[in-house]
Amino acid sequence: MPAKILPLMSSSPAESALDAFLASVEARAYRSALLTTKKSADALDIVQEAMLHLVQSYRARDSAEWPLLFQRILQHKILDWHRAQTKQRRWFWQVPANVVEDESESVIDTIVDDKNENPAEIVARAQDINRVLDALAMMPLRQRQVFLLRAWEGFDVASTASVMACSEGSVKTHYFRALQFMRTQLLLGE
Repeated sequence: MPAKILPLMSSSPAESALDAFLASVEARAYRSALLTTKKSADALDIVQEAMLHLVQSYRARDSAEWPLLFQRILQHKILDWHRAQTKQRRWFWQVPANVVEDESESVIDTIVDDKNENPAEIVARAQDINRVLDALAMMPLRQRQVFLLRAWEGFDVASTASVMACSEGSVKTHYFRALQFMRTQLLLGE
């Protein structure tokens, strides 16, 4: 991620807990937004807006509610961005960028790994991860959202339906199609 989101000035245990929660979801939220926007700055804006909205509106809620609330806010911000881009393209005929910006300055990239692993295995895993990310980027928006919420965030069907404001049947259908698409894309890459 190009820039870190500044933590709140914590003075109470509740605010410290909120800071810790936001820090724990930041990287995954950024990746989810980046898969849709394909622009680092837009993805960062979406995540910051979602975090700010959570802090302003829901900081007094029980910390157990934060993951679901945050994902609902984040998915709505991603949908809002997607709708705005569609509207803008319709009016101004802009072609969306197909290239994800360079993330070489990510904090995660600078962490030293003390494990002694085989470099060939590391390269193979990185290629597999890139294939999965490429397949995710090609998925329709709703399928990608369901896949990320179910497979990446670990939400159940009911929680995913709540976050996406749709029926559980719709979640199951989108997830099934996303899994089929992912399998097809990964088998084509072999």
